[in-house]
Order: sequence, then structure tokens, then C-alpha cells
Amino acid sequence: MENTPPPVPENQTPAVPSSATSDNSLAVVMHLLGFSWFVFPFYGNILGPLVLWLIKRGDSSYLDRVGKEVLNFQISFSIYISATLAVGTVLLIFLVGILFYLLAAAIWVAWIILMIVGAVKTSNGEEYKYPFTIRLLQ
Repeated sequence: MENTPPPVPENQTPAVPSSATSDNSLAVVMHLLGFSWFVFPFYGNILGPLVLWLIKRGDSSYLDRVGKEVLNFQISFSIYISATLAVGTVLLIFLVGILFYLLAAAIWVAWIILMIVGAVKTSNGEEYKYPFTIRLLQ
């Protein structure tokens, strides 16, 4: 007796992983790598997506576009939060700096929400453009 695999029914095809599914999964990971800031504070949010983008940008134009978008957002966030905290620290002398710390908290919460929204929309097959982003990488 031979060991033969069972036949595949006529109306079904065997499941084969597609590169589009793989690209979409990597794009979601790129969005979520911004959370590496919690592991590596001070620019871990940039280094995580940067490493994945540098490795995978040649494999797919989609991953190249997503990587640039994620990096632009993470760089913009770093600029916004650093500037807000710097101004807030200087203005603490005049007792109005606390408002800038509240603004920094709001920016931080928006950063978390926007990364989650980006990952969810990307997992649904949509290309997500972050709002309030400085487009440094074209």
C-alpha cells in the first residue's frame, strides 16, 4: 500500500500562503513596532520600524510605502513630544509649563491611539495615512 495524500475536492484549492498576506502582516507589525518605545525609550519607536523597513523595503513597494509612512509618523511624534516637553520645562519658571505637560500627555495618548488605528486599518487591507505627520521621507 502506498502512502498517498487524500485528494483535494474539485471545488477547493489547497491553501497556499500568498505574499500579499505576508506583506500585510509585516505592514501591521511595522505600525505596532512604534510600541518598542516602551522597551527602548528615546527613539525605540523609530528604530523598530526603521530596522524592519530597511530589511523589507526592497521586497515590496507596499512595504516601502508603509515603512515610510510609519517612520514619518514616528519621527514627527518624537519632534512634537520633545518640543512640547522642552517648552514646558522652560515655562515652568512662569508656572504655565504645566499646560505643556498636559499637552504632552495628550500627544502621547493620540500617538497610542493612532498607532492602533493604523494597525487595524492595515490589517483590514487599507493603506493608512497618519494625520499631523511631517513627510520627511518621500
